[in-house]
Amino acid sequence: MTLRASGARPSGDTKGRILDAAEDLFIEHGFEAMSLRQITAHAEVNLAAVNYHFGSKEALIHSMLARRLDRLNQERLKLLDRFEKRFADAGDGAGLTCEHVLGALFIPALRLSRDPQHGGRAFLRLLGRAYTDPSSFVREFLAQHYASVSDRIFAAFGHALPHLPREELGWRLNFSIGALSGVLAGSDTDKLIAQFAHGEPLSDLQLIARLASLMVAALKAPVPDEASFATFAAVLGDADAVEAQAAAEEEAERAARQKSNEIERDPQTLNSSGTGNVNPTSETEDSKSRGSGGTSRQSGNGSGERSGSSVVGDPSQKIHASTGGSRTPISWPGSTTAGSFRYRVF
Repeated sequence: MTLRASGARPSGDTKGRILDAAEDLFIEHGFEAMSLRQITAHAEVNLAAVNYHFGSKEALIHSMLARRLDRLNQERLKLLDRFEKRFADAGDGAGLTCEHVLGALFIPALRLSRDPQHGGRAFLRLLGRAYTDPSSFVREFLAQHYASVSDRIFAAFGHALPHLPREELGWRLNFSIGALSGVLAGSDTDKLIAQFAHGEPLSDLQLIARLASLMVAALKAPVPDEASFATFAAVLGDADAVEAQAAAEEEAERAARQKSNEIERDPQTLNSSGTGNVNPTSETEDSKSRGSGGTSRQSGNGSGERSGSSVVGDPSQKIHASTGGSRTPISWPGSTTAGSFRYRVF
């Protein structure tokens, strides 16, 4: 990404230049990797100016995010209210659809990304970065500052998808929006969107359909039943079986290499003791030595084979030995509800 030139704003708008610089660096590097020194250098201001207008890096990032997200979420709620009112006035009993709730999420974001005064081309990347940034500071800010918005949208999805339990809905929203955020956070978002259009201009209809199609499928999918769990239990069993077979094959190859090494060493010992006329006493001593060496090698080989087949030093064998040939069953993490969804409503 090319950072904005500091001259893009009037020289007197110091606060605006600082916010622009912080936004550019946040999109490019994330919260933890950016510094006040980088911000002041890019904005061409001194540290005193940042302290005067914001007081700290954390307060600056609060202001930078709120500058964009406050307006975005206001527009989202307005559109969602209008959708709900239209369906209520129609009185057809159909209610708000999942697609309309997604539209309330996407449409204002697309409009702001085309408005240079309130977001501009980097707006979608800012959203992607904000909702994939691993910093607990950013996550806590989003969860707390936009709790009412996320709860409102979560409730709208719940009405549109009444067949989904609350925890299941939370999981699906968390995963699908998280995946979309990861795409938007990439540096080649514009290039990716252009590829969707195959070189042709991409309309709002086409872009929204691209963004929402997979999310709609994920949100509307049936809740997993016993047959689904049985299918994936079989897959996990197959995975254990093929990995156990691979570990056994690796052990066999290791034992074969050890045996080959022993065979290569034996002829050298025989040649050194069996050529020319030798003193019987020496030959006897050599024979004893070979016998002792052979015993030692046999003992060493047996020990090596036992060590090779043990769980020591072989992670794949450790897994199967410690679990009787099967991994510990996979368990789902704790339930996901609207609370953990809050920082995801980008």
